[in-house]
Amino acid sequence: MFLYGKLRKLKKNEKIAERKQEILREKKVFVLDNSLRESTVGQLRGHTIENKWKIYEEIKKVGFKHFIVTSFSHMTRVGDTFIRQLAEKGEDFSTFYAFTEFIESVDSQTRIPDTETIPIGLKKMKELGIRNPIIEADLFYPSIDYKVFNVEAINRLFSQRMRWVRENLSKDANIFINLRDIADAIINKPRRVFKVVKYLSSLPENQRPFGLIFEEPTGNYLPDQLAFWTAAVRKEMNECGFQDGHLLVHIHEKWGMAQVSQLECLLNGATGIWCSVCEEGAALGHASSSVTLLNLIRLGNKRVLKQYNCEQLRQAAQEVTRITTGCEPHPKQPVYGERALDIVFDGMMGSSPDDDGFCMATFFGQKPLMRMTTLASPRMIVERLQTLFGENAQFTEEYAERMREVMLKDLHEDRKEEYMSKVGLAILFDRSGGKLTEAMAKAIEDEKPKTIHGQNLIAEIRESWDEWDIRDGEKDDQLEFDAFYNGFMAPYFGCYRCEPTKRALKAIDMDQDGKVDWNEFSLYLKWAIREYPDIKDSEELLSVAFRKGLIPSMQDEILTEKGQTEA
Repeated sequence: MFLYGKLRKLKKNEKIAERKQEILREKKVFVLDNSLRESTVGQLRGHTIENKWKIYEEIKKVGFKHFIVTSFSHMTRVGDTFIRQLAEKGEDFSTFYAFTEFIESVDSQTRIPDTETIPIGLKKMKELGIRNPIIEADLFYPSIDYKVFNVEAINRLFSQRMRWVRENLSKDANIFINLRDIADAIINKPRRVFKVVKYLSSLPENQRPFGLIFEEPTGNYLPDQLAFWTAAVRKEMNECGFQDGHLLVHIHEKWGMAQVSQLECLLNGATGIWCSVCEEGAALGHASSSVTLLNLIRLGNKRVLKQYNCEQLRQAAQEVTRITTGCEPHPKQPVYGERALDIVFDGMMGSSPDDDGFCMATFFGQKPLMRMTTLASPRMIVERLQTLFGENAQFTEEYAERMREVMLKDLHEDRKEEYMSKVGLAILFDRSGGKLTEAMAKAIEDEKPKTIHGQNLIAEIRESWDEWDIRDGEKDDQLEFDAFYNGFMAPYFGCYRCEPTKRALKAIDMDQDGKVDWNEFSLYLKWAIREYPDIKDSEELLSVAFRKGLIPSMQDEILTEKGQTEA
């Protein structure tokens, strides 16, 4: 009986999970894009007007239709100038939104709000032609005396504000009411919250708002709490005949639950989200539209695919992050981080062309990235080699297995290196017994040290190279073997005429012309700078290039030649 009860409970939970997935698959999501505003909040470097234009163009590519363009204050913000430029360009203002306060000020002595003065946000909206306001209201603000500014006064002022909007901005204005502090209010004064929701939802169709929105600005509350509050507000709206009213959610990040919370709100009656396409924003950021929409898509939601150009979400999120921060998104950022498309294990969704399920890389029109680690299978390594350097007879699973062995050997020798980049993978292949292909050599040759320090070190070694080069009477970027040995190799190989040294010299002669080219030698210098950026001087750079790059590659050449001789 105990086991039977457990199985019955398990099946019940499975049905609940299936029902949740079904709701999310069928969900039509209204996106009120806040990329122009949210992504700049709290940034150490704010948006310039040029930034605003670039962000605007990126989010339009995604197919979003409703944009929050600014938040007004008494100061002339960049957003004010941007809006004027939007008007000059003839952009469609019918779906532009702006934030405005519900009340302009509160008397610090009496704690009574000024309900007569029209907030500056609404005045500027009239001046600049923005017709859709987001009226931000607090229902549990410590500086307000709610015994005086009670529910009746609050509701009366909401009606006044909406009447003013329709008379001064547009009779067809889409008015959103943001219950900004709903989390604190619903915990401490739930009756106040639901009386306001009931009033707004019960107004005649031509008087009520376009919808209600709310935010969780602290990230402190659990997904279940937000789900319950959302369901309660939605139920009140529906019972008052406001079934077509939007209920949008905005969740800030703090404890790693923002995306789950946002999905729970959508499951429990929210009709959409208001957020930026990327997670940049106040505090640690917020639940972005790119990640939320991709979660719906991976569950099989076809509606959002018809609503928006979702294939553009990754690029848009990356671009808005770069524009806002000047940096790339964090590599492990879900959906639009550099490593978001990586395949780590063979057999993961997307690792094979025969996979039937959802593959994010394929969705974005990209090839899955096979992450080069000791856990990568030989097939994955071969595919990565072919992706970066094209087809080659050397790219076999046998060579790939050797490459895995070298990776493990590096770790045992306390060498912490990467093999994902073109340079890292090419040198790994060379050190594993392969011969660098022309494509590999070119990839390393094109690699430029990212720091001035690295560039200077290579330039210093180049000067020494040039001195040896002109000794033969012709500066041609090539050194005879004896010159290369005397100039650079002697500290690491004690005997020039020893057979192993002669074979080792041949290993660096990639084009088999009997000489060492600067390009052939500099490959290892560039690789050493990339892998070991803390190198202090040119002497250490040469040491690392030989000991950790050239010598292992030369030894593999010697072993390969020895194996061929014995065979």
